[in-house]
Amino acid sequence: MKEFIKTMIIGGALFLLPLALILFFLSYALRLVRSFAAPIVANLHLDQYNFGVGIVSVVSVVLLIVISFVAGLVARTAFGKRVTRWSENSWLGQSPLYQMAKLMVQGFANPEDTAGLKPVLINMQNGWQIGYVLEQLGNDWLAVLVPRAPSPMSGTIMYIPASKVRPLDITMIQAMSIVKGLGAGSATMLRGVDLTLPSARS
Repeated sequence: MKEFIKTMIIGGALFLLPLALILFFLSYALRLVRSFAAPIVANLHLDQYNFGVGIVSVVSVVLLIVISFVAGLVARTAFGKRVTRWSENSWLGQSPLYQMAKLMVQGFANPEDTAGLKPVLINMQNGWQIGYVLEQLGNDWLAVLVPRAPSPMSGTIMYIPASKVRPLDITMIQAMSIVKGLGAGSATMLRGVDLTLPSARS
């Protein structure tokens, strides 16, 4: 019971940390945008309208969405791609917090292709564990991410022989839902998957 509680606390903290980081940056961005939204509301006399929430907050959210959209367009240009490459290669791009937040955002934006990860089963001792292949290292070795439930995008990087890794014919959304659900839904998602251990085959 002690180990179970410890695992749940650590897993919960790892799950909440990326969300907390995203919320922190969003709240900071909203405070910055709010300083521009307030004069706009005053000049256009929009404060006379009542939508059930502060009109400045509404305008701030709209401005943040517009800024994000414009930034996305700029990111697709040659200049934007150069800036992106520079930030990825700088100290910021190597920061664990940046990488964690990036994975979370990519997971929300496009879970089917989250950072190019591929769901697999990894042979651990006398069983299997859900993981994601990061890249092939050559000589039949793979770099994999073993997620720590219930956080699907944080865990341990491991180097595993390809013989201990079995590809899964499921999407990243389905693999992540198993991790987030602490294994719930495995019977449906893994129906028909060969769970015979490598040692039992030889």
